[in-house]
Order: sequence, then structure tokens, then C-alpha cells
Amino acid sequence: MKLYSTNNPNHIVSLREAVLHSLPPDNGLYVPQQYPALDPAIIENITDYSFRELANIIATQYLREEVPEEIIQEIVYDAINFPAPVINIDDKISILELFHGPTLAFKDFGARFMARLMNHFWSTENKKLNILVATSGDTGGAVAAGFYGLDSIEVTILYPKGKVSRLQESQLTTWGSNIHALEIEGDFDDCQKLVKQAFLDLDLNKHLHLSSANSINIARLIPQSFYYFEAYKQLKKDTPVAFCIPSGNFGNLTAGLIAQRMGLPISHMIAATNINDVFPNYLKTGEYKPTAAIPTLSNAMDIGHPSNFSRIQHMYGSTWNDIKKDISGYSYTDQQTINQILNKHKNNGYVLDPHTAIGVLAAEQYLNSTNTGHQVVVLSTAHPIKFQSEIQAEIDFKIPYPASVHRFLDLESHKTPMSATFQDFKNFLLSKSS
Repeated sequence: MKLYSTNNPNHIVSLREAVLHSLPPDNGLYVPQQYPALDPAIIENITDYSFRELANIIATQYLREEVPEEIIQEIVYDAINFPAPVINIDDKISILELFHGPTLAFKDFGARFMARLMNHFWSTENKKLNILVATSGDTGGAVAAGFYGLDSIEVTILYPKGKVSRLQESQLTTWGSNIHALEIEGDFDDCQKLVKQAFLDLDLNKHLHLSSANSINIARLIPQSFYYFEAYKQLKKDTPVAFCIPSGNFGNLTAGLIAQRMGLPISHMIAATNINDVFPNYLKTGEYKPTAAIPTLSNAMDIGHPSNFSRIQHMYGSTWNDIKKDISGYSYTDQQTINQILNKHKNNGYVLDPHTAIGVLAAEQYLNSTNTGHQVVVLSTAHPIKFQSEIQAEIDFKIPYPASVHRFLDLESHKTPMSATFQDFKNFLLSKSS
């Protein structure tokens, strides 16, 4: 498979180069020259396949030119070793639970797959690969868990001070070894800016081999497409399916568009955001106006400049009318989020995390404003226990507490406070290489 930069179609690279370097030198994003189409018979007989078998079939379409098929299966079967069940909460809305992995968040799918693929691609090198990750919450913990203990790979995670939950912070700061956590004085956009500056700094790149595990890396998006197929498999095939995605950096939504282009019959996409509503406003006006991020209860979506927006535009040829025809966008406040969590627990007995609550709100608004007859699947991106400290005072019930949570909260934290100044970040990276 060949990929090219969204800023320069003549800059063409192999999958290995795209995965290991993450960003093109022109600051674009890598996209495939073409999206492979699955055999329609696989979609028609999708219930014949296990989740791992489906994931292996999809991954093989992208990797087989550069990775032996037995290695692809080994990567997939090792990475995807937990389920993604669909739970019906009423006759029109279902929840795709993506929080059954080791860090209780959907990022486990992408991080575990990426770590194993990168390790394969880098295995012949006699030097360190340095992974840089900006996180607004769950990415950091998932990447830390996925890459922990890999001798040839160092991981540096940047997260905004005071803007992630206690459990999220524990999941990304308690590893040590090859995992380094930086507590940045700023918001997620500041963290992401530092990572992008590092990739574009020629001097830094002379000393270090840099890559990223954010959704700017195509290796994150490929495995995130797997669970769209798995969700479709679990639903009634005679009803059109729309997917509603709680959205921050829009990697998850982009992965759904990739699944759609591979042949999965997705009828519509719904982008659900908190008050950081750059994308819903774009759908309304046709103007993309990045803003400073505003802190909310759904902190993984506190992003004012979503990096995957350029991929979405590129997939549609920057045609606003086509984008707004295929994707609806809605935004909600913290109070609406809390009200939805209370309402769904009272009426359905189901506990939503703040991000999924926003997704269900958007699904309900979409169904109420259209007459499509769609079944809407809401992607549940994290277990609600990850936000207990943020929402417990606002709700009248106890959130179920998985036993695995205690392991993180009881461990010693390893973090380095840092300003949002690039020179400080660069000095830290260079000090680790000396």
C-alpha cells in the first residue's frame, strides 16, 4: 500500500514509512492512495466471522504488501484480545462498548495494534524509536499500556495539567521504564502543538528518530475501523445503520469513513461534540474556524483544532455539501450531559460516561429530526468509572467499579511538570537521547 500527504499528492511513501514517521515533512497527514474494497461476500456473510477474523481480513488489505500474512495475524490476534459488544438501550439506539480493553477505553484497539506493527517494522533497526503522544485523556494510558516494555521504543506522553481525570492520569503516569509522562502547563492543543513542532524541527530530527501514536498516525485509524464491522455484524441486517461518534480529534469518525469506503453499508455518520463545537459549526456554515479549547466534563473532546479534519476534507475533496450530506453534527453542554447520564440510568438502568452521554443525546436528536428509520449505534469510548471524580457529585447513584482500576490508582506516579514552551520540550527529548 502506498500513501501520500494531504498537502502534496506527489509525496508518496510506503506504509512502513508512514507508520514510523507519522507526519509528512510538509505538515500534512498521510492518507492511502486508495481504500481497498472488501469482497461483498464478506459483508453479506459477516456473521460467519469472529471479531478477530474480521479484523485480520481488514488488516490484511492494508498490510499484505509489506508484512507477511502470518505476522499480520499474529499482530491482530495479540492486539484484539477483548470484545466489543453491542448493547441495545431502546428499539432505535444501541451502544457499542469499546471499553473492555486493559485501560477501559477505545484507544486500546489502536494503541495495541500500532505498538505491535511499529515493533515489527522497527525490529531490524539498531537504535531507539521515539514515540511522541499528545493526549486529552485516554490516548496516553492506552499508548503507555500498548508500548510498555518494548526495548527498542521510547514513549513520551504529553498531557494538560489538571485537565484529565485522576484515573486517566494514573493510567499514563505510573509505568516508568520506557514510558515518560510530561504534565504540560496548558491544554490539549498546546500538547499537540509541541508534538507537531518536534516533528518539524530539523535539528531535533537529526538526533532522534521520531514517530507518533496519536490519531495523526494511520496505524491508529486502521484498527479503529475494525469495530465498525463488528458492530454491523451484531445488528439486524434489514435496518439501515447510522453511527454516532463522540468526537474530539475525529480519528474515530475518520475510521468509520474508512470502513464505509471499504464497503461497509453505513447509512449516515453523526459527530457528537461538547461545547468545543468547531466541526458542527463547520457543517452549518461551511467555514472551519479553529478555536482555543474549553474545558468540559467530557475532556477527551476538549479540542479546538481537530487534526483529522484535514483527512475528512481530503476524503471528500473539500466539498462541504457532500460532507454535510453524509455527516450530521450536534453539540451539548455539561449540564445536558449530566441530565442525560441521570435520565438513562433512571429509565434504562445503563450508566453512561460523559462522552457516551453526548453521543446518545446526538443520536436522539438525529432520530427526532429525521424520518430515516435508521438504527443508530453510539460508540461508547470509555468506561464511566474513568470519570467518577468529575461526575459523582452530580449524580445520585454509584458508578460500577471494575477491579482492574485499583491497580493503577495504587501505583507510584512518574511525571515531569513542564511549560508549554517548545525549547523546554526539545531540551527534555535531547536529554533522554544523551
